[in-house]
Amino acid sequence: MGQRIQLPTDLTGKTFLIAGAAGFVPSHISEMYLNLGANVVGLDNFITGSRSNIEILSKYEKFEFIECNIYEGLPDFKDKKFDYILSLASPASPLDFKTIPLEIMLVNSTGTLNLIELAKDHGARFLEASTSEVYGDPEIHPQVEEYVGAVNPIGIRSPYDESKRFAEALTMMYHRRYNVDTRIIRIFNTYGPRMRPDDGRVIPNFVNQALENKDITVYGDGSQTRSFCFVTDLIQAIHNVLFSQVHTPFNCGNPDEYTIKEAAELIVKLLGSESKISYHPLPEDDPKKRRPNMNKLMAISDYSPKVGFEEGLRQTTEYFKALKNNL
Repeated sequence: MGQRIQLPTDLTGKTFLIAGAAGFVPSHISEMYLNLGANVVGLDNFITGSRSNIEILSKYEKFEFIECNIYEGLPDFKDKKFDYILSLASPASPLDFKTIPLEIMLVNSTGTLNLIELAKDHGARFLEASTSEVYGDPEIHPQVEEYVGAVNPIGIRSPYDESKRFAEALTMMYHRRYNVDTRIIRIFNTYGPRMRPDDGRVIPNFVNQALENKDITVYGDGSQTRSFCFVTDLIQAIHNVLFSQVHTPFNCGNPDEYTIKEAAELIVKLLGSESKISYHPLPEDDPKKRRPNMNKLMAISDYSPKVGFEEGLRQTTEYFKALKNNL
């Protein structure tokens, strides 16, 4: 499997390039490495990222931001020497699959190629942030990393699913052919502060509807399941993978599983909302079950999710309340 992971406590003198730094998860990762003393260069084109996240990061002396589109080309980094390059730039909301499908495909193909070429040139460790979507509507449950998935290559979700599968294949090819020091993570459903209010995923949808006492929109009968990971737990999982010695993919998430109906009911309860659940037809290729088997990462690390679903929802709903109050 690999050596047991030894996590660094001080990254002073190390330089990270983080693509997608204005996004929800990447902004938290950027902040973690800044707090460990690293220099962080963030890239984003703000197609879905938030300028407020960059404002938070810009308070750190060792943060530098460059606005760019990574599939159109990278800045001239002749004066930089990167130690770690993290490919985290892809939009990931189901709404994005419909509105910007080509941009998603390009960032996960040409964008990933540009980043991993830079990693090769710099001798940097490269991390590709893939997704549980590579498993499609899975035939096995929970999902293990060896499972190759059941994906519709021409479905409504395919611009994201298939481009992430391509990005994984490209990453492994660069490791095998060019000996690039690569890592791959598969991110499962994640939530927490800094999510886009209009993200279109389950938690923001339900929280916003409950705050306004609107009907909670549940697709299907609500029996489909998801495993929700609070963002601080996710970035610890990613941190462990980055400093592992394993090149094959790792699931990153929380193995606790909830039905969509349970999630809706809990949010209504926490917010004291008057919302009722409204059921609608299930979208095309929507996964019926989604839960990570975390044994691979837990076998070589001390990783264990710390934030329970109810506590994570409390923090998330407080964040969305504050956003509404500031409008």
